[in-house]
Amino acid sequence: MVDVTEKKMDNPTFKSDTVLSDVHLYCPNKRHLMVRLNAVGQPVFLSYFKLLWNTEDLASEKHVREATTEREHQYRSGNELCDKDRNNLKTERELNSEGVEALLDDDGDLEVVRRPRSASDLEAEDLLRDRVYPVVLMKGKEDAFEDEQQECTCSDVVKIEHTMATPLEDVGKQVWRAAFLLADYILFKRDTFRCCSVLELGGGTGITSIIMATVAKRVYCTDVGEDLLAMCEQNVVLNKHLMEPGGGEVKVKELDWLKDEFCTDPEAPYSWSEEEIADLHNHCTVIMAADVFYDDDLTDALFRMLYRITHNLRNSCTVYLALEKRLNFTLRHMDVTCEAYSHFRNTLSDLENLQDRKIKYTVEPVKLDFCQFLVYERIEQLELWKIIAEQLT
Repeated sequence: MVDVTEKKMDNPTFKSDTVLSDVHLYCPNKRHLMVRLNAVGQPVFLSYFKLLWNTEDLASEKHVREATTEREHQYRSGNELCDKDRNNLKTERELNSEGVEALLDDDGDLEVVRRPRSASDLEAEDLLRDRVYPVVLMKGKEDAFEDEQQECTCSDVVKIEHTMATPLEDVGKQVWRAAFLLADYILFKRDTFRCCSVLELGGGTGITSIIMATVAKRVYCTDVGEDLLAMCEQNVVLNKHLMEPGGGEVKVKELDWLKDEFCTDPEAPYSWSEEEIADLHNHCTVIMAADVFYDDDLTDALFRMLYRITHNLRNSCTVYLALEKRLNFTLRHMDVTCEAYSHFRNTLSDLENLQDRKIKYTVEPVKLDFCQFLVYERIEQLELWKIIAEQLT
């Protein structure tokens, strides 16, 4: 008889690491805290994301960025530094002149001279932190939203339910920077998307679809997982005040990239009707996805789904893909690499070079010089790609 302990050792179970989006690092200092759990026992948060429409908001954000840049410039030039700062700069120059060996302590560890944080640094950081603040909701309290809705029912606030610090398989329940980048582009190019019919792949919390629905006619926001789709649907309800003026709507639907067909089972939640599938095929001209390229198998499945859908559309289509390159140290290469991004680029190139008699795929990067309407750090690792799927026949 096999010992139970030995059997467990022979069949170990590994759990994925917890992942936290940088967007959720901006937490409040003063908010009431209540608890609500979703169907799988994860705390649910509500965050307000302010749209920077007016000049005062834009000027405030510009002031923070310019103030930070100016302080960094002053530090580099040596102006208005205290004696301690000057000594640090002097030490850095001496270390640079003596070579790499001078940077090591007696044990061979690297010593780094850091710039002390000033009060103005903290002030600028606080200005940014106040923009986004999660609130945990009370389970079973129907009126949990009332106080918050009275505070933020204006047309420049997006309210999003989400979770934080999830396992890798639940990252769709968080808000990610690439979704903000794509939302910025949509708001900047509003006339391009006006009255369009749109499909989002891997919509997650639905924030990009909600922004798109402020200008588009109809958005099919798709993902997998009943719990995630229920959260997305709740977010659509929370933001009807943004979509109603333009008459746009978001339909939350299940779309599994690993399956060839749409889910049409009427008993299944978030399934498609035949009329909805026909509407998508007849009218969709825009497809979008944000921050879904972190697993090679899922990337392959998404591109296969793109190929199938674009071939079933009546009209030519434009695809927008937003992502963030994430660098990781791998033991296989013993170096910092970005394997998920490399696979994405290779697959993107394969799509463009595909010899197809029905559709021609043209790929081009989008310059990130457009305005920023949401508060997040637009880091250099963010990218936006545009694919034109042109019908040839």
